[in-house]
Amino acid sequence: MLATTDSRESVTELSDQPNQQLTMLMSPQGRELLDRLAAEETTPDTVLRLASQLRRTYPAELTAAAFAQHELRLAARERFSRAAEMFFTRPGLEQASGELTARHRAGRYPADARLADLCCGIGGDLLALGEGGREVLAVDSDELHLRMAVYNAGVYDAAKGVRSWHGDVRDAPLDGVDAVFVDPARRTGAGRLRAGDSEPPLPWCFALTERVPAVAIKAAPGLPHELVAAGWEIEFVADGRDLKEAVLWSPALAGAARRATILPAGHSLLPAPGPAVPIAEPGAFLFDPNPAVTRAGLVEELARQLDAWKIDPQIAFLSTDTDRRTPFARTLRVEESAPWNEKQFARRIRELDIGSVDIRRRGLAGDVDAIRRRLKLRGNRRATVVLTRMNDRPWGLVCTDPDQPVPSPAA
Repeated sequence: MLATTDSRESVTELSDQPNQQLTMLMSPQGRELLDRLAAEETTPDTVLRLASQLRRTYPAELTAAAFAQHELRLAARERFSRAAEMFFTRPGLEQASGELTARHRAGRYPADARLADLCCGIGGDLLALGEGGREVLAVDSDELHLRMAVYNAGVYDAAKGVRSWHGDVRDAPLDGVDAVFVDPARRTGAGRLRAGDSEPPLPWCFALTERVPAVAIKAAPGLPHELVAAGWEIEFVADGRDLKEAVLWSPALAGAARRATILPAGHSLLPAPGPAVPIAEPGAFLFDPNPAVTRAGLVEELARQLDAWKIDPQIAFLSTDTDRRTPFARTLRVEESAPWNEKQFARRIRELDIGSVDIRRRGLAGDVDAIRRRLKLRGNRRATVVLTRMNDRPWGLVCTDPDQPVPSPAA
């Protein structure tokens, strides 16, 4: 594990370099200060007062570093269940995989594989890859992130089989490695790179299969399909309806050309041949496919699974006359469906006693906020107003949750 500062060492003698700041925070005095901050209820109004109080007891440099780390731990709670015990940098946290997606990916590797985690960052994937004492070589060119990665894996009891190697991932020793995970940087100090660009570049990542056949590459969900090497699987992963990332699996690990996976349950939709999906007007229920399904180009597969039809050749909405539920789409009950006319829809929305709407615009122009203001909502019910196209005609729908009671006509 990582070495910490000897308790006799004065933290005030250390410099403000990032590695030394981490050493300060990992010292007994630093841990004590972080524990105090974790127990405090800080607000913008109290943080300055608290900082002033703590500087009377702790060195100013340590206090500043602890406040910055505490803020990062709070920001990381949505991704990591043990964020309060981990260490982060802001760039490292921004690119780090969350615990949920990392565990999903780790589960696709053979259980006995010896792994390499290239560009491991602060260890968002390492904590999952190393579970159960699995052998993992953690590689990163950033010494600070590498230290954090090994430490953070230890927070999850996943560092037993971890070895670290500091340097350019292109030079990493992969002898004895059975499978590789690589998370190339998609941003630099100058900002985010263009879609498809990364460091190291995707062609280098694809070429890793010449050394180790089993390779997975984390990519941005907006990655163009045509950039994926032949024979590789592209998996789009969503947490609920939040599209998180794309993962590229080499032929040795691929199970299909494309895949949409919905976490936390891990439901996967794969390509399946079948008859063309018909196009017709919306029925009693509308289905809004998960963004992972849309990005994977699997809307027609979902339609066949639901025995549904499309309402437009280019728009992803599906419809049926029966209430069906699927992890791959949101189900909505249609209460109004007609060619889009704002004034007529505003009147109909008032008749339906709707006072709060979520406006979904897809394939139809319009300022959503301006439309919401002009609807002059006053009712008691919630609804989703869909502005879209039906067989290339401007179309509107008023939809509600199928579990929401429908008021009686007398109401």
